[in-house]
This record gives sequence, C-alpha cells and structure tokens, in this order.
Amino acid sequence: MSRKGLVYFQDTLAGVLAETDDGYEFTYQANYLENKNAKPVSLTLPLSTQKYESKVLFAFFDGLIPEGWLLDLATTHWKVKSNDRFELLLLTCRDAIGAVTVIPEID
Repeated sequence: MSRKGLVYFQDTLAGVLAETDDGYEFTYQANYLENKNAKPVSLTLPLSTQKYESKVLFAFFDGLIPEGWLLDLATTHWKVKSNDRFELLLLTCRDAIGAVTVIPEID
C-alpha cells in the first residue's frame, strides 16, 4: 500500500506525491495543467503531463520538512522516526511557509 500526499500550490490542488515500492512519484493534476496561470511547484519539477519518479524523496519536498528543534518537536509529538521523511512531510507540511502545502490523501 502506498502513502500519498495531495500537493497544493497557492490553495489549488496541483498534483499528487506518492510513496511506492520503488521510491516516489509526483504527478501534476490534468486540470491544474490546463489552467493558463499554472506554475510549477518547484523549478526542479516543471509543468508536465509526465510522471516524475525518484528512488529518494524529491529534494524540493524533503526541503519542506522542518529541521533542528522543530524536527525534534515533530518526531516527539507524533512519535515518528526522524528517518521516515515521507511521514514527516505529510504531518508537518499542511501549513508550510510558502506557496506549497502537502496534506495526506485519505482513502
């Protein structure tokens, strides 16, 4: 079973980030790409209909995870292992600073 996060750019659903058996995938939503004002969530993930794949969590998304004492607080509060970067992303980036927000997809 893969875990997924819904990726919002300025409060608009832009795509889905998924953890798979082979690593990670990011796919832009078709209706987001159709919007003439659509912007990429990151310069490293330009707008595309193609799925992005990586063996490790994409650097852009990993960079959204808090560091230092905020990371310690998150791992203690939610009892998450600090090396479970995807779970930390899903738990801590609902209210991230900046234009991008990631929330867990609930089936």
